[in-house]
Amino acid sequence: MMESLIQTIAVYAIPVLFGITLHEAAHGYVARFFGDPTAEQAGRISLNPIKHIDPVGTIAVPLFLLLTTKLLGGAGLLFGWAKPVPVNWARLRNPKKDILWVALAGPASNLLMGVMWALTLRFQVSLGFDLHDFWGRMAIAGVQVNLVLMALNLVPLPPLDGGRIVYSLLPQKYADQYARIEPYGMVILIVLMFTGVLWVILQPFLSFGQMIIRLFL
Repeated sequence: MMESLIQTIAVYAIPVLFGITLHEAAHGYVARFFGDPTAEQAGRISLNPIKHIDPVGTIAVPLFLLLTTKLLGGAGLLFGWAKPVPVNWARLRNPKKDILWVALAGPASNLLMGVMWALTLRFQVSLGFDLHDFWGRMAIAGVQVNLVLMALNLVPLPPLDGGRIVYSLLPQKYADQYARIEPYGMVILIVLMFTGVLWVILQPFLSFGQMIIRLFL
């Protein structure tokens, strides 16, 4: 059992680490493109995972969920977070409009990484590799992890990226009212997760991502 757990952790480590950290780096890069250099000045536009790792969100939470799923059996929701990239919305050239693109950058990066893992999987198949070996399992984990991260972050709930997107699209009067949910956003998310409602909300986003990735398999 212990050996199996270690193998599972090894398979998921790289997909989770890069799925979370590159998500944050993408926010910083797009924010810089639209006029806010805050993330760059903080050294956060980087592919170095160490700059983005949050001990709890990047390591402890995914590890706990992975171990719980492995021990209890069945499917589980594997997710986590990195240290949020600092973005000063007021420094964007057109804050209300540009928030949309900064928020979309994170989920888009996860979709792109999912596609890259799918291409890796297809390459392994073309070479006749056994997809049940270490690298095959890692590629499959890479697709799964990034689909979940993309879908989870698109949930229209502040402070998730989906909430930022909704804020950007709403008229200012309604956007300001919607933003008042943010202090309670994570509590609402946890309630949705433990009641099973979160999976229902995620399904359209997961289906969309799966449809895109199938084009590359």
